[in-house]
Amino acid sequence: MLLKHLRAVIAFPAVLAASLPTLASYDVDILTPVTPMSRDAYNLHWGIMWVCLGIFIVVFGAMFWSIFKHRKSAGAKAAQFHENTTIEVIWTIVPLVVLVGMAYPATRTMIEMKDPSGSDMAIKVTAYQWRWEYDYQQDGIKLISNLSTPRDQIDNYGGKGAPKNDNYLLEVDQPMVVPAGKKVRLLITSGDVIHGWYVPQLGVNQYGIPGFVKDSWFEIDKPGTYRGQCSQICGKEHGFMPIVVVAKSPEDYAAWVKEEKAMMPQPAPAQAEAPATQVAAAAPAGNPNKKWTLDELKSNGEKVFAANCAACHQLTGKGVPGAFPALDGSKVATGPKAVHMATVLKGRPGTAMASFARLTDTELAEVITYERNAWGNKTGDAIQPSEIAAARKAP
Repeated sequence: MLLKHLRAVIAFPAVLAASLPTLASYDVDILTPVTPMSRDAYNLHWGIMWVCLGIFIVVFGAMFWSIFKHRKSAGAKAAQFHENTTIEVIWTIVPLVVLVGMAYPATRTMIEMKDPSGSDMAIKVTAYQWRWEYDYQQDGIKLISNLSTPRDQIDNYGGKGAPKNDNYLLEVDQPMVVPAGKKVRLLITSGDVIHGWYVPQLGVNQYGIPGFVKDSWFEIDKPGTYRGQCSQICGKEHGFMPIVVVAKSPEDYAAWVKEEKAMMPQPAPAQAEAPATQVAAAAPAGNPNKKWTLDELKSNGEKVFAANCAACHQLTGKGVPGAFPALDGSKVATGPKAVHMATVLKGRPGTAMASFARLTDTELAEVITYERNAWGNKTGDAIQPSEIAAARKAP
């Protein structure tokens, strides 16, 4: 009977533990480093931690030993001395040696972090509220990287919301792709406010400041996917500005470059002088003079809007009261086409409305057409790429 009760007592904690929800991991460590800089920072972190632990043991050990060994109840009598030169020299020299010992590797690491010489390639990183633009200087590729987490996982106003992905808020539609084993130089700036390009495993945390170009670098050891976020509070959607870097083998990277270039819009080949009708017939499908239907423009424009405009103006077009104006029923989206195009192309200085001139003529035509014909807006206007091209040249 006694053994039966003992088994019940022993089994109870096991059953209780099994019934509790799985707890998150609270490991005290830095993410595994994958570049020379992140390894140096990792080793520096733990090296200084061990030095601090040693100081803690020595100082508090001496203090507790003194308190215990020389307590009044044990009959200890305080020694009387003044201006002990030996002690003063020791407590001056020892901390100095410790500080110099920690300052040397820290300074060396900081200098190396700011030395991008000998880079194999360079990528210009431009931050916007709230996305990243990657411009590959050698390969001629330009990408816009946006958060790809579905809105139904984020907006839980009416209930629990959709189940979260494993990489919730740390996933993008267009990651930065780089070759492993190559030194990559980053030229980081911003198109609006101060942002921070931060990927812990790469050892990079660099501000992007409007009007300035800051540089950094990394060299990833092996292929993999590494994630980070904007490290500066840059506005309302700051928490929705992730960074994803995908390192591929040099062979896979070369194949990726080839694929990206094939998908980029190509300029129309030069045409010999010929009647206008013949030139129009020979023009490729990507020709900016092509006339798109209203339905085609609206369908594609909805995707462009979701990727570039929904963060501020919302998918419903209602905006955010007091922060971002609504497009549904706005005077711009239902007014003259020229004003609407100029606003999107040039932005509005002094407000959060930045210029979107970086988008192609076709993308701008699509998104402006969508805005003028979505929600309660029913202008019936179909903006063509040729109109955007003309608007770019307007003063």
